[in-house]
Amino acid sequence: MSLQSKLAPVKTRHEELAALMSVGALSGEDFTKLSCEYAELSPVVEVFDDYSAALQEKEDLQEMLADPEMKDMAAEEMRALDKKIPLLEDKIKRALIPKDTADTKNAILEIRAGTGGDEAALFAGDLFGMYKGYAAQQGWKMEVVSISDGEKGGYKEIVAEISGNNVFSRLKFESGAHRVQRVPKTESQGRVHTSAATVAVLPEAEDVDIEIDEKDLRVDTYRAQGAGGQHINKTDSAVRLTHMPTGVVVEMQDERSQHKNRAKAMKILRTRLYDAQRQKLDAERSADRKSQVGSGDRSERIRTYNFPQGRVSDHRINLTLYKLEEVLCGEALDEVVEQLIAEDQAEKLADLDF
Repeated sequence: MSLQSKLAPVKTRHEELAALMSVGALSGEDFTKLSCEYAELSPVVEVFDDYSAALQEKEDLQEMLADPEMKDMAAEEMRALDKKIPLLEDKIKRALIPKDTADTKNAILEIRAGTGGDEAALFAGDLFGMYKGYAAQQGWKMEVVSISDGEKGGYKEIVAEISGNNVFSRLKFESGAHRVQRVPKTESQGRVHTSAATVAVLPEAEDVDIEIDEKDLRVDTYRAQGAGGQHINKTDSAVRLTHMPTGVVVEMQDERSQHKNRAKAMKILRTRLYDAQRQKLDAERSADRKSQVGSGDRSERIRTYNFPQGRVSDHRINLTLYKLEEVLCGEALDEVVEQLIAEDQAEKLADLDF
């Protein structure tokens, strides 16, 4: 199917939307819905119009080539068009890549220490520092939702909410197992150990994304454990939510208020259920071809941080950077993120039927 045939319905729909919005009899909700669709199609139609104009211009130049007086000028303009048209085709194809509706959402970042004991907890702390630095560079806001400290530093588990522009689109490929190779502080023989931590980046769900029936929830309250002073040990401020149909359990005890703990737990529960739905849909869509970049397999080893060699290697795209310190402070992480996004786009471009 040619690009023009493929885009003709898009152009028609864009014109229909413009006509519908000009009527003025729409409700506020309907107008917002249509205007969002119109805004999404506008960039595609704009490039399509440029592409159609370029094709028409090329057709006109073909006729001018037969005129001896116009031949040289027409040939020069034709050479320019032969360079322009493929660029416009590529631009159109990229605009037609199916959008991930979650890309613009905020994200819930979950980091858990894996194999490696105390060293794994320290590495989980390093990863959190990396994302914290990256968030600051992007102008995002990061807020810790829950935390479980490691015995010798770092974290057994830490969950944070990251809010800002297009957070999930830039962090969604960070989910997976991260491995570190280095000499632990506790190692007296100077031997390099391998430890791991898992990262999960979930698009933060809103009320409209997923509905939770209160009848499906079991709510348990109990006294919080650990730091917090006398108050935290005297009241049942900790909350455990169990979603009965799925078995998903969320516990929250970081706040002194039971009400605040429940609100935080509901946010995490909603996000995990929403993510489970997305994972199921993604698995169905990619049944024929597993994406190299975004398989969604949380157990997959995606990246190694090698301290002796000062390198970071992303195994999905065979990328190696000798910028370990810069990546771990968040400064050079964008170099990895950009290449992951580019690879994902290339895979989706290859899947487009033209």
